[in-house]
Amino acid sequence: MPSRRRVASGLAAVMVAVAVAGGATLPARADDTFEGKKPVGTISLKQFQAGYLASAGGGEGVLVFDGHKVPFSIGGLGVGGVGAAETEAEGYVYGLTNLAQFPGNYVQVRTGFAIGTFGGGDLTLRNKAGVVLKLKAHRKGLMLGFGGDVISVTLKETPAQVKAN
Repeated sequence: MPSRRRVASGLAAVMVAVAVAGGATLPARADDTFEGKKPVGTISLKQFQAGYLASAGGGEGVLVFDGHKVPFSIGGLGVGGVGAAETEAEGYVYGLTNLAQFPGNYVQVRTGFAIGTFGGGDLTLRNKAGVVLKLKAHRKGLMLGFGGDVISVTLKETPAQVKAN
């Protein structure tokens, strides 16, 4: 049976190979489109995720939309990936026409890796209202991420409270 050190070394080698094969991508620009739509807001989030084939995570973030900074929390479960990592991600929001469309469940497709403080990846999330979040992730930890998740987004204030502020 292989030692934990040998398994960790093998996992790190696989992650480096994936990183090199996948190449680094630049974050989306504000003038980029997604499915013909221009971005209508920005988003940033921090999440912790851990898994061994199945994964779980949680965190928080800020949506900037219609001149307001809107705090939210996230939690989710998924399949795919090995290890644990802290993720900070930034990106753009597409297809959001009013704040009430933002909370709810998003399906997430993810790819990425983390080896110590070197890590990255891309996240694309979509909800049933047609809102799409395209994010560039920066990860810390030891993780090879691939697969999908269902992420639940909950606003920390109601849309009416956000508009009042």
